[in-house]
Amino acid sequence: MPVLDLSASSVDLTRAICDIPSVSGDEVALADAIDAVIRPLSHLTLHRDGDTIVARTELGRAQRVVIAGHIDTVPVNGNLPTRDVVVDGEPHLWGRGTVDMKAGVAVQLKLAAELVAPRVDITWMWYDHEEVDADLNGLTRLSRTRPDLFAGDFAILGEPSGGEVEGGCNGNLRAVVRTHGVRAHSARSWIGENAIHRAAPILARLAEYRPRDVAVEGLTYREGLNAVRIGGGVAGNVIPDLCEVEVNYRFAPSRNADEASRHVRSVFDGFDVEIVDLAEGARPGLDAPLAQEFVAAVGAVPRPKYGWTDVARFSALGVPAVNYGPGDPHLAHHDEERVPLAQIEAVERGLRSWLTAH
Repeated sequence: MPVLDLSASSVDLTRAICDIPSVSGDEVALADAIDAVIRPLSHLTLHRDGDTIVARTELGRAQRVVIAGHIDTVPVNGNLPTRDVVVDGEPHLWGRGTVDMKAGVAVQLKLAAELVAPRVDITWMWYDHEEVDADLNGLTRLSRTRPDLFAGDFAILGEPSGGEVEGGCNGNLRAVVRTHGVRAHSARSWIGENAIHRAAPILARLAEYRPRDVAVEGLTYREGLNAVRIGGGVAGNVIPDLCEVEVNYRFAPSRNADEASRHVRSVFDGFDVEIVDLAEGARPGLDAPLAQEFVAAVGAVPRPKYGWTDVARFSALGVPAVNYGPGDPHLAHHDEERVPLAQIEAVERGLRSWLTAH
């Protein structure tokens, strides 16, 4: 089993956990390594659910902060093991997971080990299956079995935010829009009805669609509605009787799940529409006192989170939450994924100073 050294720097710890591959569904080696170094720490109580690990201080503080990060990554594509690179004169760590989001997890693990007496009680969460369907997410599973572990006054998710604070997040909806036809031999195409040809209006509506910019509590979220996959066809000499266009809708947190679903169905009115995945967004949550303290302490200017993150889970439970982690979110899932070393260190300093200030 890989062995982690929590006395190492957060940069070296990032390198170590990135070099333990943990593509969604294969997180057990990293989860075991985290369990092995966190379980012996006497100032933390540990709960494990599958490959999700929760460690809590029980100091009787007046407030509790939940700090979470996912340990899985999207598939590796020739970008492991990690290596040191210099970009525009600045040292970076390159490789899968450096941005999304093992640098954030490394900072959390180091602080979990070292902050024996923080000014607030802390619940640390490291969880599996974030990069896949919402129903597989480790936090989804944990919320069913141990909802009490989510209790807190404020939550921080270590998603990449360039070392800045990103409030809330867009919602995420996936739908399959179908057209139907009649099979026939392609030599006698007039006998059939071509389902692929019938999909042309779907693509036209997407091409003509103009997404909104939506202001929510002082932050402006950008929406998007896009085709992400198209499938159809039976054989090279058969008129197809089915075509499916998968559509992804990123919607501002001003809309709830029902409103987002109705909007997508209205855009594709007249077609067979199936919603296959849906996760609500989260409002910024920056009006909470602890959130305001945190933003001031790290000297950040809050901005919106365009992608969906698990801050939405905390928001749904009434816990205000923000994203704060090293790494440029534009490089998440990119084959050239890389994180500035200085940014890892800066996020560690920011969290440490806020959690230990008196």
